[in-house]
Amino acid sequence: MQAYDTIAAVDLGSNSFRLQVARVVEDQIYPLDSLRETVRLAAGLTPDNFLDDESQLRALACLKRFGERLRGLPNHAVRAVGTNTFRLAKNAPAFLEQAEDALGFPIEIIAGREEARLIYLGVAHCMPPSQNHRLVVDIGGGSTECVIGEGLEPLRMESLYMGCVSYSKRFFGDGKITKDAMQQAELAARMELQTIRFDFSSGNWQEAIGSSGTARALADLLKQNDWCKEGITAEGLAKLRSMLLKAGECKRLDTLGLKPDRIPVLPGGFAIMSAVFTELNIQHMSIASAALKEGVLYDLLGRLHHQDIRDLTVSQFMRRYHIDPLQAKRVEDLSLSLFKQVEQGFDVDVDVVQQQLQWAARLHEIGISIAHGGYHKHAAYILENADMPGFSKMEQFQLGLLVRAQRGSLSNVQKLSGKLQDWSAILALRLAVLFCRSRMDLTLPKIQLKRSGNEYRIKLDKKWIEQNPLTENALQAEIKEWKAVGVSFSVTH
Repeated sequence: MQAYDTIAAVDLGSNSFRLQVARVVEDQIYPLDSLRETVRLAAGLTPDNFLDDESQLRALACLKRFGERLRGLPNHAVRAVGTNTFRLAKNAPAFLEQAEDALGFPIEIIAGREEARLIYLGVAHCMPPSQNHRLVVDIGGGSTECVIGEGLEPLRMESLYMGCVSYSKRFFGDGKITKDAMQQAELAARMELQTIRFDFSSGNWQEAIGSSGTARALADLLKQNDWCKEGITAEGLAKLRSMLLKAGECKRLDTLGLKPDRIPVLPGGFAIMSAVFTELNIQHMSIASAALKEGVLYDLLGRLHHQDIRDLTVSQFMRRYHIDPLQAKRVEDLSLSLFKQVEQGFDVDVDVVQQQLQWAARLHEIGISIAHGGYHKHAAYILENADMPGFSKMEQFQLGLLVRAQRGSLSNVQKLSGKLQDWSAILALRLAVLFCRSRMDLTLPKIQLKRSGNEYRIKLDKKWIEQNPLTENALQAEIKEWKAVGVSFSVTH
């Protein structure tokens, strides 16, 4: 992938949308420009998890402004990620199309643990080096990420469904801050934290760090009131709790020096942080200046410098599921060779499709570890649902699409893909699996694959075909299978 002097990250959070533009000098990132707007997307989720029209309009207006700032940057130099509200919203796919049009760049919806990994990456790069195990807690608008890591490496990652916007809406929706509401909010947060308490309590780390807006707002309040010189303490939170209850409602918090957009979500964020301190036995928490958007920048930098975490994830999955590396290499080489013969004329970035095909070829047999019968379906399920560091939900879906279609009926795939580049990649992978069926390094004939629109023609040596009746029979079956989905595939000599 080409290197760029300027890169950008867009963090589409449940509370705020953030944009960071940075200059790249060797392996270092230097901020050039940043934008932040309070969109409060999570507040627009209806009880049945649909984004309402008003929140969509706020988001689209913000993305158009971000798009103006990013105009002129190449696609590969910008990475935009959507977090918890995008994960929850049932109408997210339709809204995503409008959002990408407004921004002018693709948007990835990332899983909770992938969000946690990127947050840790951003925090680790902005903090002084340390041998300590660090706990990073990031309270966002709709979710809270907890990570334990060492150096630049995250060791444990979790994402919990509680955030400052969702909890403020749920427990303090009328703007009142009562003792009962605070107790209910803290109890709900503690219940969520119970699931990770054993692995994330104080015996597993030596230093606690808070990141993002809630942590910074709480630290600022404690410092302004001389309850803590730096960061957040358990004692300071107890005093702040008394002050919030004494105020009694959000509108009376405007004298505290907080940004106006932070006041409505402060009670929910406070309740979650209080529960985090109690359940994980934290006494003091430092505050990081970086979070998700910085992590996205460093992850993007790694991709540009050929240190893509996704390649490492694929290698780890190959080992975990005991994939035969020689067979995977045979299928990878042949599928890429076939795809390159028909890649001309696609209205997409061909390098991205090739990369997806390469990963799919390496992982196409992971389902065999479950059962050989229908292994392609097992493989698709794993790829679509497993935690895969570095991969977005859409990338995992695309991998699942390719490996599910590597053999058998194409009828289910037809519902999922109408894109010409997808059909070409599927055909390349299916043919590679077919020709490499012997699992041996046999000499194959010259294979010529040509495409005209959605018509494909493969040319093989006639004598070789006659000597390999099993392959000939499989190719005849392929002709019928592709015809059933409206695609012409033929064999010539």
